[in-house]
Amino acid sequence: MIAKFYSYQPQQGHGLPHDPIPSLIGPRPIGWISTCDSKGRTNLAPYSFFNIFNYSPPILAFSSVGKKDSVTNAIETGEFVYNLATLSLGEHVNMSSATLAHGESEFVLTGLSPLPSTLVSPPRIAQTPVSMECVVTQYQQLKRADG
Repeated sequence: MIAKFYSYQPQQGHGLPHDPIPSLIGPRPIGWISTCDSKGRTNLAPYSFFNIFNYSPPILAFSSVGKKDSVTNAIETGEFVYNLATLSLGEHVNMSSATLAHGESEFVLTGLSPLPSTLVSPPRIAQTPVSMECVVTQYQQLKRADG
């Protein structure tokens, strides 16, 4: 049996009901990013485009489609927390992806418990077994292929 070959150039569109890019590399872990704004209001959002890029020092990066609250807060304060999104917390992950008014907390929406971090201001998620407290060392606005 010969597999069907599908190809497209992003600038010409894919012609499918949904963008295929997020499904091409899977499964992808979810990076649950918690931040605070300059007024101390918390934000929690799932990011599937994230990874760790080095052992020593550990370098963790996440990418956002658009400059959302998590990115704005991390740039503004220089801090964020990565929280592991486990299978048992899957429904909370889905709930935290809801669009809320600026300043409304996904911790309240999801019923998750914020836990004070040790080194940074944004809280950790009490219900997850892994959190990494991070400081921002670099922010980069990526360019499209057409500049």
